[in-house]
Formats: sequence, C-alpha cells, structure tokens
Amino acid sequence: MAIKLTKNEQKVQKDHLKQYQRYLPTLQLKKQQLQSVIMQVKADLEKKAAERENMIGNLNDWISVFAENQLFDEDKVLDDLVQPDTVIVKNVNIAGVRLPSFEELTFKDIAYNVDDYPLWVDTAIVKLREIARLDALVSTLNKQVELLEKELRSTSQRVNLFEKVKIPEAKDNIRVIGVYLGDQQTAAVVRGKISKKKLVEAGR
Repeated sequence: MAIKLTKNEQKVQKDHLKQYQRYLPTLQLKKQQLQSVIMQVKADLEKKAAERENMIGNLNDWISVFAENQLFDEDKVLDDLVQPDTVIVKNVNIAGVRLPSFEELTFKDIAYNVDDYPLWVDTAIVKLREIARLDALVSTLNKQVELLEKELRSTSQRVNLFEKVKIPEAKDNIRVIGVYLGDQQTAAVVRGKISKKKLVEAGR
C-alpha cells in the first residue's frame, strides 16, 4: 500500500505502531489463557469420558451376572425406563469466551410396574441415569473445547497479523518516511547554501 511521504503520515504510522505494540501483549496473554483453559477442559473431558466408560462396563458386567439383560419383553426394555428430558446449562465467560456449562440433566417421569422387572432394576435405573448425565456432561465439555479452539485460532491469527505484518509494516513505513524527509531536509540545506553562494557572488 502506497503511503504519503509527509510528517503527518509519519505521525499516523507512529500512532499505529504504538497501538499495535500496546494491544499485542493483551492478545498474547489471551492466547496463553485459552491454551491453558483448553488443556484443563480436555483433561476434565478425558477424566469424565473414562468415568463414563468404566460405569458402562461395570453396569454391563453386573447385568450379565443375572443373565437377564436379554430376557425383558420388547415393550419392557430397561433403556425405555430412562429417557432424558432436558439438558440444563448455564452460560459462563471463560478467557473472554461465552461457554455452556453443564448444570443438570432432567428425565421424563416414567411409571412402571415393579412386578414386571427383577429387583435390581431400580438400582440399574439410577446407574443408567448417572451414565446419561455423564453423556450430557461430556457433550457439553466437547462443545467447550470446540468453542475455545475456534477462539484460539482467531486469536492466534490476530497475534500473527500484529507480529508479522502490522508492526513490521508500520516500522518500515516510519523508516521510509524518515529517510525521505531526511533527504528532503538535506536537499533543502544544499539548495540554501547554493542560493546563498549565488547571492554572495552577485553582490561582488
């Protein structure tokens, strides 16, 4: 982009440079915060996902002990007794990003005849609800990671723009204008000396 080789433009470029240099540390700090938060959320996500898998494994082993998981009628499948209703989340601001934070998972109130199921079904329903809650929590944490990584990409692009384009460009513009103005000043001094010399010679 062509720039005007004037003192006013030099001041504009210096002002821009100050703004970039003042704003860059804020962006760099935000980038570091985002990276730190993403690591924390991913660690929590890994922990909760493992907890969920472990719970599913324990439940399957437990049901298999009774060898009854395949004995329910089609209209009395155990999974039908646990039907999630609403995922309750609140929005929180972390590192400048608006994120969903898991609060609770509600379930539909499903009545069933205890005579139609073995005694351990009540406990199994509690476990299945815990697994469903973990599903909702894991899903929310995945969404957090997605939003945080999107913001990190955007922030990293801006950091690179300031570091590699805007700041070097402003410095180079200031240098070019400075050299031009210096040359003009030198030329003016030379012209002044020549004019003075001619006046002196003309006065002889």
